[in-house]
Amino acid sequence: MPPYHRLGKIPPKRHTQFRKPDGTLYSEELFGIEGFSNNYSNIYHYYPPTRVKKIEHFSERHLEEWKVDVQRHHHLKTAQLQPGGDAVLGNQILMYNQDLTIGIALPNEQMNYFYRDGGADTMYFVHEGRGVLETTFGLLPYHEGDYIIIPRGTTYRFNIGESSPQSRFLIVEAYGSIQPPRRYLSPNGQLLEHSPYCERDIRRPEELVTHTEQGEFEVRVKVGDLISSYWYDFHPLNVVGWDGYEYPWIFNIDDFEPITGRVHQPPPVHQTFQGPNFVVCSFVPRKLDYHPLSIPVPYNHSNIDSDEMLYYVNGNFGSRRGIERSSISLHPRGIPHGPHPGAVEKSLGVERTDELAVMVDTFNPLKYTSSAHTIDDSSYPYSWQ
Repeated sequence: MPPYHRLGKIPPKRHTQFRKPDGTLYSEELFGIEGFSNNYSNIYHYYPPTRVKKIEHFSERHLEEWKVDVQRHHHLKTAQLQPGGDAVLGNQILMYNQDLTIGIALPNEQMNYFYRDGGADTMYFVHEGRGVLETTFGLLPYHEGDYIIIPRGTTYRFNIGESSPQSRFLIVEAYGSIQPPRRYLSPNGQLLEHSPYCERDIRRPEELVTHTEQGEFEVRVKVGDLISSYWYDFHPLNVVGWDGYEYPWIFNIDDFEPITGRVHQPPPVHQTFQGPNFVVCSFVPRKLDYHPLSIPVPYNHSNIDSDEMLYYVNGNFGSRRGIERSSISLHPRGIPHGPHPGAVEKSLGVERTDELAVMVDTFNPLKYTSSAHTIDDSSYPYSWQ
């Protein structure tokens, strides 16, 4: 979990009277997960967040499944995807299960509405582009390499920078909390000394802009696959202050400090986050194995009870051939995989790697969408010949 944070004006004691200059009360909101039994923030609004002018149906998301007829490895060439939509509803979902969805957004539109996911934490990995995420909790500027973690229930909007005409996001929607791995946290939630990153690496909202203007403002609220339009006669980002542990935050992949060893280290050393029945790992430039007889590339391995998705960001991927920037490899359970022919011998004596990649391992099987089918390289399973 991110550390305690406080921004704006709040009363000295929670759940007590907190008045505007005109003498009327601000509206307090408890923003918490797992009922009243886990992390939370207390938010103070200029207008009551419950006051709504109109509610109407917006849309319902339908994922068209690509029913694969064999169990095999996949190479999805996401560079072939076409730009479209905005950073949220332009998410082109490629795979999913009961715990998460994984997709790519290539927005070519700005958001003219605000958004709130009432059922899923969302992780945006910023492959390309920069801008500002406007949220209930304040402004979060973002740029290439950022992991943006947005807790469910947060109202937000992407404002893509004018100097950033091309944006590319890898998006994970998780039906539960996305947080640092528990083995790197003390019983009180502090990132431990052996963690590959610490609290200093986490960027939090640092500017709170309180909008008190009135008008007509839309917030699209998604719960499950149903999206409803909530219309307010006041700006939804009217918070004057808040404090707590539940809020959006950013960690940049370049701040991940790699853990290395004399022989090849397994993927858990690259773990960056955990979610419900999945993990996120960061493969970053690092010194390679330094045993005199080490083999720097990964050994063959079987995913006995997990599906492994790897998104290739930048660099030279020593164990793979035919992989492009922004490619996705998907190695499902039941089939071993490993370095391509010649990769082992080529790696001997190599002292470092400049690869940059994001991995998502799921512990429930993934399904594929029709969008994945259109960019699938069906010859990939034979690339070990």
